[in-house]
Amino acid sequence: MSKKTILKFLKEDITKNIKKIDGWTVKDDLSSIYKIFIFKGFKEAFSWMTLVSIEAEKLNHHPNWSNVYNKVEVNLSTHDISGLSKKDFLMASYMDQKFMSGK
Repeated sequence: MSKKTILKFLKEDITKNIKKIDGWTVKDDLSSIYKIFIFKGFKEAFSWMTLVSIEAEKLNHHPNWSNVYNKVEVNLSTHDISGLSKKDFLMASYMDQKFMSGK
């Protein structure tokens, strides 16, 4: 197994890790996690997305997200394995930290 192999989380892994991140929901088929972030306005939402995009590039793990004014809807999934991995929970935690530090 190479260092770059991404391990798909089993239900037990997902259950354990979802407890570590606040406000995230696991999709019924365990393929992704989802959260909506609400900001004061568009500038704050877009600034947060910019910070997150820099980290996403470093991790080579890019979120599926959409932005309308002050709302950012995020779906995280590891496409290479068609499911959830450690990368998704690391990205979710990073997003939460940056969201909280901006308040």
